[in-house]
This record gives sequence, C-alpha cells and structure tokens, in this order.
Amino acid sequence: MKRTAVALAASASLLPLSACGGSAEAGSGSTVTVTVGYQSKTINTVTAGTLLRSLGSFEKQLNSLHDGKTYKVDWQDYATGAPITAQMTAGKIDIGSMGDFPLLINAARGKQLGRPTHLVSVTGYNLKGGLNTVVVPPTSKLTSLKDLKGKKVSTSVGSAADGTLVQALQRAGIDPNKGIEKLNQQPAVGASALSAGSADALSQFVAWPGLLAYQGKAKALYDGAQLNLPTFHGVTAREDFAGQHPAVLEAFLKAQAEATDYLNAHPVEAAEKVAKATGLPAEVVYLYNGAHGISTFDPAVKPQLVSVLKQDVSILKAAKLTGDIDVDSFVDDRYVKKALGAGYAKRLAATPPAAESEVWPKGATKTRSFTSPARLLAHVARHKDGIRAAYVPDATTGTLWFADKAVWVADGKQLLPFVAPETARAYVAGHSGARVITYADALGRAS
Repeated sequence: MKRTAVALAASASLLPLSACGGSAEAGSGSTVTVTVGYQSKTINTVTAGTLLRSLGSFEKQLNSLHDGKTYKVDWQDYATGAPITAQMTAGKIDIGSMGDFPLLINAARGKQLGRPTHLVSVTGYNLKGGLNTVVVPPTSKLTSLKDLKGKKVSTSVGSAADGTLVQALQRAGIDPNKGIEKLNQQPAVGASALSAGSADALSQFVAWPGLLAYQGKAKALYDGAQLNLPTFHGVTAREDFAGQHPAVLEAFLKAQAEATDYLNAHPVEAAEKVAKATGLPAEVVYLYNGAHGISTFDPAVKPQLVSVLKQDVSILKAAKLTGDIDVDSFVDDRYVKKALGAGYAKRLAATPPAAESEVWPKGATKTRSFTSPARLLAHVARHKDGIRAAYVPDATTGTLWFADKAVWVADGKQLLPFVAPETARAYVAGHSGARVITYADALGRAS
C-alpha cells in the first residue's frame, strides 16, 4: 500500500540535490520527496501553505495517485520569499509561494541560474493593493506619506511591501532611493525597530501591519489600496520538477483549491486554524482572510494580475534587483487549468465579495454583518463586553480595518471609517461640514 508521510519539522535536514523533486526514484517502490517552501505568517498564502498543511489536503491528494510510489512532503517555513527562491534555484525546493515582486525575482534568478521556474497559481490577492500598508508608531506625528521625506523607513527590499513603498513614494514626489533612508530588514526586525524608535515607519505585507495595529504598537500611515494597483501572492514551481512530476504538481493545485474552498466556506474556522499554527491572533488573521477580508483567495491566474507583474518589472529594474523578465514565459497556467477542469473558468471570472462591516462576537463561530459602519457602531455600543473584534471597510478604498483603529469622520448623520489619516483628510476636504472625530465620539453618536 502506498502511503504519504509528512515532514513535521521545518528545520529537517534537506535531501541531497539528486533526491529532490523525486529524482532519486528507483522503480515501483521508490520514494518521492516533495519539498514545499511557504511563509506561515504571510497569511494570504495560507491556501498554499499554513492552512493547506493544517488540512492535510496535499497528502490526501498524493495518496489518491495510486502510482506505486511513496510520497513524503517536506514543509519548509520562511519569513519572506527570498530564501525560498534561493532554495528553489539550488534545486532544494520544488514548489513555493511568495508575493508579486518576489515572484519576479524568482523568475529572474531561476533563468539566470539555469533553474527556470513558473507561476502556476495565485493564492490571495487584492485588486487595489490593500495587502501592503505603511505604519508608524502610535505616538508618531507623521500624518501623510510626504512626511516620510528624510525619515528612516524599514521594509524588506524586493518584497511586495517594498514595491508598494516605492510606488507610493514616487506618487508623493519623493525619490524612493534618495528621499528616505531605507532600512532593509526582515519583517520581525523591522517591527522591533519601529517599537525601539530606530525606524520612523514600517512598510510591510500581511499580517504585520494589522498585527502591530491590533497590538497597539502602530497605526496606519498609508493604505496600499490608495495606489489602486493589484497586488497578490502566488505559487511558483521549478520547471524541471513540473516536467518530471506533472501529476504531483496537479495534486498540489487540487489541494490548494480544496483549501481555498474551505477558507471561503468556513472563514472563522480557517482563521482559528491559521492562528493556532502561526501564533498570530485569530482576529488579525480574520482581518485579512475573513469573509470580507482584505485578501481574496482564488487559484485562478487572472489577466489583471499578470498585467501588474509586467508593470512591476520596471520598478525592479530601476532598483537594480533584476534585468528584463519575460513575464509571459514565466506564467504557466496549464497545470492549474488541468487540475481544476471545468471549474477553472468559473474561478477565473469570480470577483471579490463586496466590502461589509462585520462583528465577531465573543464565543461565536460566525461573524455578523451590518449594512453600514454606523449600524456596526450602534451594535458595538450596546454590546461592548461581548465583542471579540469589529471590522469596517475604508470609505474610499474598501480596505477592511479594525473599527477601533480606524480614523473616523462625521459627515452629517454619516459615520465613515478610513484606514489612514490622509484619506480621511481628503474626504473632509471635499465635503463641507465633515470632520475627523475620535472612535469614542463615533460610538457615542451611533448609540
């Protein structure tokens, strides 16, 4: 009987290059080790990593192949996409997940080193760019992106969050290379630098901005959705591995689709599973991965996401991180189309759910939605001791944020939330009589 074994320790010894990707097969009784690189705390990749691993979906799919081989899955956890790319180009990781900018670097390094890779599916995406956020300390006097000129800003160079920072600074009229002092740091290091005062701001991807805001260690300065440019994370596979084991890659993509369907059907339970696996608060996981969260999950390789990859190449070239990249040859959706069959077209045409205000009551396994932020506030005011978390969408970008961390504006009888002070001020400037108020004032007005 064929069986599937799971390598539980992310620190397990790597197999020699000759054994990776199952190339050490020796007949019908051979063992194939599939090494998957993922980022457990980058929670908009959970359908190809943390949640997928928790559900055991990939192992089940491998067991269903019935090809006489024994499969082992070695899960390798990393903080960013860069080390995953390094391991893939060394032939030590077969399948990996990472953000849009790291995906391009993955493509460039793979081609450069003779280990070509391909984007084979998408995990989480946001069509406006809301997955990346710039935050500052809670007591910071900085109120707009323009205030960052000459300041120390921590980010992970080459990451999706770095891409957002570069584009946002350019729009603000600040040279992203000379106008700030950029600190190239891992997310956890950057978060510590922000708390210690050695960084004035932090530009990072999920779930760091939401986590720091939830913990009261930061507040939003810039909502990535202000760029109105899609951002996403995806799955990349080594070309040689895919060619040698197409059925294994298809099994992974079927499992990813199963994890996606589970997340969409059971968002609270999925958030709890991811929280348990990562140590992140479930409330933060739900902010991004919930029913109306910042991230939308769908494995389909949507044309608008491929289009933004092509636009991103120029930014990486300007930063001298890559040369030219042939995005069309990097993208290969053949495997995911075959894995999902007739259902792929439906997924490709699917659109993100409309933004809604949500409350997660204490002890509840489901959230409650409201037709307006004001109605949510009225409910929170009546049930202050019974609320686990409350979420509201930015009035202009739609980015979900914690209700008690949002910037609130009163416009007549309307109570409008914003992620960042800059967007709130922009609304006030265009609406006579509107003004910024405190969260406590907003609660009082709604009750």
